[in-house]
Amino acid sequence: MSTDTTQATPEYRIAMGRLLVMYTQIDRLIMEICAERIGTAPDLRAKLGLAKQVGDESRHVMIQQEWMAKFGTSATPVFTPAQEAAIRAHFRNLPWLEFLADMYVCVEALGSEAVEQIVPIADPGTRASLRTPLADELDHVAFGVGRLKEELLKLPPDEREAFIVNLEGRIERMTRRFHEMGVNVAAMFAAVGADYAELGDVVNARRSALLQEIAAAA
Repeated sequence: MSTDTTQATPEYRIAMGRLLVMYTQIDRLIMEICAERIGTAPDLRAKLGLAKQVGDESRHVMIQQEWMAKFGTSATPVFTPAQEAAIRAHFRNLPWLEFLADMYVCVEALGSEAVEQIVPIADPGTRASLRTPLADELDHVAFGVGRLKEELLKLPPDEREAFIVNLEGRIERMTRRFHEMGVNVAAMFAAVGADYAELGDVVNARRSALLQEIAAAA
């Protein structure tokens, strides 16, 4: 658990600064990816859901940039331009159903769950800067996971079952690709006072609950 003393250390400020930069980069990438997807979304409701998310993510980027300027962190990106391009290409090439799974289960639901664990141990300014983004993420997950359930019901039973069985593998592949980018997230979390093993347990529990929810609905 973080303390005021932990928050005052140079290690905390550097690590929290890098986490803020990474989180902001991810929100900007999500904004760009969802904006690009609007044109090929299957119906008006899907287009409107994506459009709302684009607006939300743009607000998150502005909030985080304003806070990072006050926090005094380095604005050097965590992900390189080549890594950003690879992330965009991954989502650009996905069919709609796979897009929903990777964006809203792997990135939004599980990613926001990890960020949630930072809130109780963060400094007051960082905690305040995350309040609106994390509240909005609940809407994004509800939209994306809800739409995933609907789309699964349209599939023949054998295809639906196969997709659900393979969903955990999709999560594992996305996680592995993230770690292959060379970002030492464990060290950053440790430097801000988080127990990375405990965080992993929380995220894994959320993953299991999501998989069960999706399977039960389909």
